Amino acid sequence: MQRTKIAALLQTEPIGTAVQVKGWVKAFRNSQFIALNDGSTANNIQIVVDSENTDPELLKRIKFGAAIGAIGIVIESQGQGQKIEIKASDITIYGDCNLEEYPLQQKKQSLEFLREKAHLRFRTNTFAAVFRIRHALAFAVHKFFNDRGFFYLHTPIITASDAEGAGEMFRVTTLDAQKPPLDEQGAVDFSKDFFGRSANLTVSGQLEAELGAMALGEVYTFGPTFRAENSNTTRHLAEFWMIEPEVAFNDLNDNMNLAEDMLRYVIAYALENCKDDLAILEARLIEEEKSKPQDQRSELTLTEKLRFVTENDFERLTYTEAVEILRNSTPNKKGKFQYPIEGWGADLQSEHERYLVEKHFKKPVILTDYPSAIKSFYMRLNDGTEPGKETVRAMDILFPGIGEIVGGSQREERYDVLLAKMKAMHIPEEELYWYLDTRKFGTCPHAGFGLGFERLILFVTGMTNIRDVIAFPRYPGSAEF
Repeated sequence: MQRTKIAALLQTEPIGTAVQVKGWVKAFRNSQFIALNDGSTANNIQIVVDSENTDPELLKRIKFGAAIGAIGIVIESQGQGQKIEIKASDITIYGDCNLEEYPLQQKKQSLEFLREKAHLRFRTNTFAAVFRIRHALAFAVHKFFNDRGFFYLHTPIITASDAEGAGEMFRVTTLDAQKPPLDEQGAVDFSKDFFGRSANLTVSGQLEAELGAMALGEVYTFGPTFRAENSNTTRHLAEFWMIEPEVAFNDLNDNMNLAEDMLRYVIAYALENCKDDLAILEARLIEEEKSKPQDQRSELTLTEKLRFVTENDFERLTYTEAVEILRNSTPNKKGKFQYPIEGWGADLQSEHERYLVEKHFKKPVILTDYPSAIKSFYMRLNDGTEPGKETVRAMDILFPGIGEIVGGSQREERYDVLLAKMKAMHIPEEELYWYLDTRKFGTCPHAGFGLGFERLILFVTGMTNIRDVIAFPRYPGSAEF
């Protein structure tokens, strides 16, 4: 008999049909009722065992965490909370679970503990829900772009360029770490390395995506990116996934509209297709909120917060307007910000972004037109700005509880302006000759953005630590599993 997934059974409710299910035991009550889950859904199916006519030794092996199979007839359930159950005629044990050694228990365990058991945490209700939602969001991203005629471009993971100009990259090398070859100046001779030059893990696929957009029109990347930052916050990872569309002939307004549409679409997709998993995470958050002081509790439940984003326009304002709001805010005047806002030119921190979103506007915010000095070389310089106060056509989308979730810009398409900016920022022209070529041959206005996928999942799931929304988190001092 072919196996039937529990999700399909609960959807079709084929009463009177003989079925075979396989999964893991979530509970076994009164030597008669097995709660079985196979990962296809947040919900369990109840298996009713004829304990009087079942081998007692087999019954002893039906424990929390064990992998089993059951064959039986689907019947209408007499118990509450389920419409159907399976009256088993045969039980098979595929894998025993020794509860004395099994790190997971049926009681609630802390997220910190489960982070140390990342190889097993998928088996908990919370993390199974998180990773089913992660899949749904990834699918929704691809569907959104595909339905709009974008082409999915696979940009390189190994690169010789630093798209962000940050310099915090992981080096890729096959040279002997103990005795690398040296040049005449005593520096490591990377001409002897695998690629004949120094190479790194990518921090962004943006520059290569721009090349694709200049011929295909609309492209997007969706892949792993890397930052060698010694950062141990709840919002940073050394390895994470980025979604980066690039669109020829788009300006900053088109870019903002695309990003807002995409965020609304994927969140709406999760609301429609992940109801059971969101219910689990919402119940968890409600329980957590009870331990907080009243003034720190969220005004909205998880699903209310997600609906709010899908049903309301994002607030749009310039960096200059935001700085004025922050400078005159109560937290700034009372010295509550860790980084006080003294005036124009300040690099906004997470605390400032969250104040604008959570306290001032109480909705997602899009900030535009940042100072050129605090943004990347490839962002288009605004015309007519006064010397010393040059701004670029950049935009950041800020979300409650997250801060920046999207960063993007209209790209600098003018060859002479781009070259001057690269020289001012000491970016070698010869290293990015290929990027400059796109400005020499059939250049056009274009724009794009980067969305940190894990930050999106943080928002949709209500989780508070980014290490809990990627299967095997990589951060300073940790590269396990």
